Amino acid sequence: MKFGSAVAAAALLAVVTACGSGTTTTGGGGGGGKVGIDHPRADSNFWNSYIKYVPQMAGEYKVDLMPPTNSQNDVSKLVNNVQALVGQGAKAIIMAPQDTGAIANTLQQLENKKIPVVTVDTRPDKGKVYMVVRADNRAYGTKACEFLGEKLGGKGKVVQLQGALSSINGRDRSEAFLECMKSKFPGITVFSEPTEWEGTKAASMLQTRLEQNPDIKGIYMHAGGVHLAPTLQVLKQKSLLVPPSDPKHVFVVSNDGIPEELEAIRKGDIDATVSQPADLYARYAVFYAKAALEGKTFKPGATDHDSNIIQLPNGLEDQLPAPLVTKDNVDDKSLWGNQIK
Repeated sequence: MKFGSAVAAAALLAVVTACGSGTTTTGGGGGGGKVGIDHPRADSNFWNSYIKYVPQMAGEYKVDLMPPTNSQNDVSKLVNNVQALVGQGAKAIIMAPQDTGAIANTLQQLENKKIPVVTVDTRPDKGKVYMVVRADNRAYGTKACEFLGEKLGGKGKVVQLQGALSSINGRDRSEAFLECMKSKFPGITVFSEPTEWEGTKAASMLQTRLEQNPDIKGIYMHAGGVHLAPTLQVLKQKSLLVPPSDPKHVFVVSNDGIPEELEAIRKGDIDATVSQPADLYARYAVFYAKAALEGKTFKPGATDHDSNIIQLPNGLEDQLPAPLVTKDNVDDKSLWGNQIK
């Protein structure tokens, strides 16, 4: 696995000045300390890739990273894991709460103890965070809508395999997809199926929809890491896993950018994905955790790493780039999914 230059990473931390209004300043205090991290799940190829990146980034930034915990998509386990990490001396916490509404009390407790929190991929609905490391998830839904709308010529039926609507990511992707379809492609009917980020639910719901509507011509998967394999299996069972040149082809656009999605694009099994940057999520989770311990502060605006920091009611969010990948750019070596060996 290639993780980029350690020298460049060290230089980035040393020169923490972002471009434009995103300029960073050094606040009071500072110093080091242990960083506790909870991984959200280990049943997704996307998250397993992120997990592999984390220790490398911690090494580059010389962060004292504690042995990770894994909450297995269970917010009660996340709460218990965080309490254990704090009890073991964590001075900052990195987490990725999948239920973004149920973590508020824990965030309040951490704030009371002056323990900064960096959340990855998801934005808590309430509770103070030092930084959210994320991409623009509404843009995911819009990009998927525009891709499918154009491929279908503005007519037909599509299935949206949603994540969990208890998550800001599921809501953002779903709402943006539906709004875009309504405004730009009113001739397309959308069937939305909440899968709770579970592959088995996705397979069952897709199977049922295809039985009820065999003329479905498009699928939007919120998470290729858990939706790809079951979706391809259902399409194969229905004799619909055919090349884009075949009239029976169902156009599929996904989110994540895992190597398996890129290979599926090359084979013609799916048509596009939004590359959610697992490598950058790990890099900047560690980067901001260390910055928090050193007393640094940040402002909204453009950064020096091609992202944009925005102001939230409960903190800041660094929205990292997440490009659309199709057959035209699937072999781009800069895509993290092409860097994994």
